[in-house]
Amino acid sequence: MASPAPRERPERPNVDRKARLLLEPNLPARQPPEVRTANWEETFHLFDPETAKAEAMRCIQCPAAPCQVACPVGNDIPASFWLLEQGDFDGAANVFRETSELPEMCGRLCPQERLCEGHCVVGKKGEPVAIGKLETFVTEWQLANGNPPPATIAPATGKSLAIIGSGPAGIGVAERVARSGHRVVVYDAWPIAGGLLHYGIPSFKQNKASVAARIERLRDLGVEFVLGVRVGEDVAFEELERDFDAVFVAAGAIEGVALGLEHEDAPGVYQATEFLVRGNLPPEDLPEHLREPLPALSSVVVIGGGDTSMDCVRTAVRLGAEEVRLVYRRTEQEMQGREEERMHAHEEGVIFEFLTAPTAILVDGEGAFRALRCQLMELGEPDESGRARPVPIRGSRFEIEADALVLAIGYNVEDGWGEVAPAVRRDPWGRFTVDPRTMRTNRPGVFAGGDDVNGADLVVTALADAHIAAASIEEWLGGGDW
Repeated sequence: MASPAPRERPERPNVDRKARLLLEPNLPARQPPEVRTANWEETFHLFDPETAKAEAMRCIQCPAAPCQVACPVGNDIPASFWLLEQGDFDGAANVFRETSELPEMCGRLCPQERLCEGHCVVGKKGEPVAIGKLETFVTEWQLANGNPPPATIAPATGKSLAIIGSGPAGIGVAERVARSGHRVVVYDAWPIAGGLLHYGIPSFKQNKASVAARIERLRDLGVEFVLGVRVGEDVAFEELERDFDAVFVAAGAIEGVALGLEHEDAPGVYQATEFLVRGNLPPEDLPEHLREPLPALSSVVVIGGGDTSMDCVRTAVRLGAEEVRLVYRRTEQEMQGREEERMHAHEEGVIFEFLTAPTAILVDGEGAFRALRCQLMELGEPDESGRARPVPIRGSRFEIEADALVLAIGYNVEDGWGEVAPAVRRDPWGRFTVDPRTMRTNRPGVFAGGDDVNGADLVVTALADAHIAAASIEEWLGGGDW
């Protein structure tokens, strides 16, 4: 499905802003905790049409549109909501599709409280407009009931692009470049396309059917997918450079950060990705080495403070663990993940061990994980991130016994890229070095974007990179100089 052609913007409507500020907020229904923990369905239901229109009317149509400015891809949120409140759901969805290839996903996964909703003027005096949930509603409504834009494609150019990775950055580039008539082939090491949207996000946050539908729309544009193929093992990077006119690296940051403690490789200790995919997905969606289901778990402890750690604790609850604990070395105020996800975890019975740091992984006589030794902390002076540095409290060590330990403390770009593509320059953290104005690497014809450039970041920031990269790739394929 192609994005609709940009339309001429109408003037901002004149509305009674004071009256709109008095309107009550509306949210879609959500599953109660005791129900949702027994299934893998999304926590929030979609809006119903009338409630969605009522919520869209809370938008006061700011001329400056700070919500749009705060969106990394520049979604014209007020324009969409004006159409939505008039009942033009197709038109509202198309506004989002002009600037985003993934509105169904961004509406669910973006940290709106830090982006659009965090800058909503209505939110200065009360609850901000539910921008993310309205974005999800109009785009999903369009796919189910409306008229999505047709998959228009320019005449074939004879030029070709290889994309490594089928996550958000890869999807964004694939759609834009394919629409321009270039051949696009996407390589991915996983058996199913979608990258982190399929493998990294649990179904209770992002249903898999929506991701699969997005991939099918790319296939309708002629995008080819080569799956279960790892670049550097099954196909050489140099082969892609030789056989294609351009290469876009969108492999992401998928290597879990290690604690640096002894016994991290013990049975019962899992990196977050392995725990999530084995817990959330059927075996046929996984490579052979990950197809064995997780063992029955009655108690799980997770280390981390971001959204991935919330995904892990909430997954553990759904796997039947009776006791799930999250260990985090600062307070909740310093956590960087979404407040909404923490609220859901609290509601689902997760125990939060704040101001607690791991000091040792303990194993039993057979070498399997049995407990995590921890130490209580207190907050000291700010560190380089600007957050208060946790300082150990003497004599405060204790142990948390559990069946499994999950490490969700961050992601890096895979070290192997130094051998796979040694000619492509990387920074000291292993991330690909690009010109941010073009997403070009030092290697002619090779571009990169998303988490393998930025480090682990947001779906929407990867998409913003994709927009810059796609324009630069098309310029290169059209005969531009490096």
